[in-house]
Parts: sequence; structure tokens; C-alpha cells
Amino acid sequence: MRAIHFVLSALSLFLVMASVQAAECERPARLHFSLVPQSDLQKDVASLKPLFADLQTALGIPVEVVMPTSYGAVVEDLLSGAVDLARLGPAAYVSAKKQDPGITAFATVSRKMPGQTEEDTFYHSVLIVRSNGPYQTIESLRGKSLALVDPDSTSGALIPRHVFPRVVQTPLEKYFGQLVYSGAHDQSMQNLKKGKIDAAFISSASLAMPVANSGVKTEDFRVLWRSAAIPRNPFVLRGRLCADIKKKIIAVFLDSGGNANENLMRQLNVTRFVPVSDKDYQIVRDLP
Repeated sequence: MRAIHFVLSALSLFLVMASVQAAECERPARLHFSLVPQSDLQKDVASLKPLFADLQTALGIPVEVVMPTSYGAVVEDLLSGAVDLARLGPAAYVSAKKQDPGITAFATVSRKMPGQTEEDTFYHSVLIVRSNGPYQTIESLRGKSLALVDPDSTSGALIPRHVFPRVVQTPLEKYFGQLVYSGAHDQSMQNLKKGKIDAAFISSASLAMPVANSGVKTEDFRVLWRSAAIPRNPFVLRGRLCADIKKKIIAVFLDSGGNANENLMRQLNVTRFVPVSDKDYQIVRDLP
């Protein structure tokens, strides 16, 4: 009986240890990727195909794209384990990190915007109006209609709601006559050009490089206000992934100076991937 008890105890201990080890990290059969919907999702995903190919080669597993419905949906999928790797907006990352400290920001892009002589890793929230419209000043927009992007968009909602009111000394809802959410930066630009709204807060990167064939150009708009610099969108990893998987993913992005895949750089219109860490997004976390 003692022998049987010993065997059962050992078996129980083994099962407990196996359970603990399984809980420590996860090895998905396929890597699930998602991204916040900032412009044309189909085109964004298509531009990332060279990255997916590199990840599949490095990991030996297929990459599956989880198409998002909103910024919040991507955060929820990260938290639930439905997504392993994601490209988030800064505010969406801060929100996700607060709920799961294991989520890791590890890379963003460096880009040389039109008119710049050097590449950078930041962008701005900008308030825009039609260049051929009647609005020339911020004051002229009082009582007019305004488009935000998504409640979790940094440049398209967070900065406008928490920083811009200090400029006009009035809450956003009281300064503008109507507030709507468009769902994406390029949609705000299209709605603005069509006259459906009077003004919009969007990302300076979206303004500088409108989606191809979207029917809008940078010169269609006038900038009336520009925020301080915001760190670019981070690529983040789910915390429960095993360390060796994380290491391989990070290497795909950052090895060889972050621009080993020239085709990918062209597709994304960037110069390279660069490393980031949680502290780079403290500026967003410090907003009231």
C-alpha cells in the first residue's frame, strides 16, 4: 500500500509540475497577429506580408491575421490570448499594459516624412480643416462639427480630449457643436474632404502620407493645431508566449539594423524597425 501511495503521490507531483510549467509559457500552433484599424486595413495587412513570411520562417509556424473591428477589440484579443503579436497605438498599448503587465512593447518604426532630412520615431496629433474651406483659425471652429477617430486612438481622441482643451480653455464637447467617431484616420480625411464634417483630429503621419487611391491628398487640408511629439505605434508581444519564441520574433524585427528586409521597408514606407520599451510611452501614461 505504501508503494502504491508513493507512486500516486509522485504522479500527482508530476502532474502539478507539468501544469505549472504549462502555465508558465505557451507555444501556439500558429502566431496570431492583429493591428489597430488606423487606415485601410486590407492595404495595411498586405503591406505586412513580407513580415509575416519572415516570422513564419523564423518560428516554423504559420502566421494568421485577426482582423480587428476597433482599437479596443485588439486590446481585448491580446488580453484573452486570441492575439500573440500586435501593432497598437500608444494609448491602446498603455491601456493593455495596465491590464496585463506581461505585455511587452519591443519595436516601432523609424520613418523619414516628406520634407524631413532625418528619420524620426514620433508623430503628432493634428487638427485639420479643408484647405479651400472658410475656417482659418481655431476660434472659427467654435460650435462646428468635429471628427475623432476611435476612443482608444492617441492622436485621434486621447490628445484631443486631454491636451487640446487646455488650449481653448473649454472641454471638447462644449467647444464643438458635434462630435463623431469615424473609426479610422483616413475615413476622417475622406469625410472632411466631402464636407460631412468641419474639422478632424488625426495623426500627422496619416496626413503626410494619405492612403493611395483614397481620393485625398495632403494639400487638401490645412493644419490649425499640432500637438507635442508622440512616440510611434509599438509592436507588442503577449506575455504568456515562451521566451524563445519572443526572442525569435524580436530578432526578425531588430536584427541586422532593423532593415534586413528591404521589400518590407518599402511596403511600409519606413527606414527601419527600432527598439522601444515601456518607458518610451510614459508621456502618454502621464496624460490626465
